[in-house]
Amino acid sequence: MGRWVTRLAGTAAGAANGLFGGGGGMVLLPVLSRWGHLPPRRLYATCVAVIFPVCAVSAVVYLVRGGVSLETAVPYLAGGLAGGFVGGKLYGKVRVRYLRWLFAAFLLYAGGRYLL
Repeated sequence: MGRWVTRLAGTAAGAANGLFGGGGGMVLLPVLSRWGHLPPRRLYATCVAVIFPVCAVSAVVYLVRGGVSLETAVPYLAGGLAGGFVGGKLYGKVRVRYLRWLFAAFLLYAGGRYLL
């Protein structure tokens, strides 16, 4: 994958994350699957590894600009950490086929909720 493609994809993922408070992985996953030449499991793990620092940067910007209520965010953070741990443990145990379907179902659900 060319350097310009990786930078453009990273920029798009960061912009999606910053604008929508998440979603950078939805940008990176198709790009990495098309041009990253990674096996499916490594593809998902790489996506998570890239999105973590992108989310951290967005969170700092939101905090500095006063866009985050820590009282509201902390309970979700605790659940998110637990879910991330469980998901990481299940990582090698769930078939890639099911991961794809789960990801697609999540995108459809989230998109539908966003529109309504």
